[in-house]
Amino acid sequence: MSRILVFQHVAAEPLGTLDPLIRRRGHRIRFVNFEREPDAQPDVDRYRGLVVLGGPMNVDEQHARPHLRTELAAIERMLGQGKPVLGICLGAQLLAHALGAPVKRHHTPEIGWYRLQATEAGRSDPVLAPLGDEAPVFQWHGRHFEIPRSAVHLARSDTCEQQAFRWGEKAYGFQFHLEMDEPLIERWLATPGYRAELERREGLHDEAAIRAHTREHIAAMQASADAVFNNFLDLVGRPQRRVALPSREFGE
Repeated sequence: MSRILVFQHVAAEPLGTLDPLIRRRGHRIRFVNFEREPDAQPDVDRYRGLVVLGGPMNVDEQHARPHLRTELAAIERMLGQGKPVLGICLGAQLLAHALGAPVKRHHTPEIGWYRLQATEAGRSDPVLAPLGDEAPVFQWHGRHFEIPRSAVHLARSDTCEQQAFRWGEKAYGFQFHLEMDEPLIERWLATPGYRAELERREGLHDEAAIRAHTREHIAAMQASADAVFNNFLDLVGRPQRRVALPSREFGE
């Protein structure tokens, strides 16, 4: 059976709505949770695709979190094998860093709902196109990646130019969180570290505004997200099923 490898950094940032989509496609998911297994050394050769999720840590913390180096090496190997890679938030920053692009502190953190604007390339991209010219997306980041030199810039927002890119035909980095649903957003708002970060960001959307915008935008984002994620999973392909050959009698 086909298997997809998923790098998770904290329990509060799971696959979200992407999880059932992967399973419905017939793939098995192998999670490596680096919060629980910081010394894990996954063998990426055994998997058909890689998803790297978000987390509160940063790319430049490799000295304190050696698993980030493990992840960068795994990403590089998957790219070298031509396998699909999807990076979300921190995952996108790791993907960009593996491709030689810097990751920087962002001048204005994005927390809450923002309008994503597709570039010309993004509007026709085989994975991201279902988002259309503009779409509301959920964000939670204080750093951003630069677009790797060899990549295609796919989306921006008014407060962050670097929102999505494609490298080659099968590697994607999304700064935003399409995998969210309302319960997961509530989980973040109830997580102490996330609440503290939100309270420190004066002038950004507060908890009440995030809840109101979630009720307004979540259904539309989820519909578009399902289409985007299914397009990415098309790059992974469908599991090959064994076909039983008809038995043959001796002497035929």
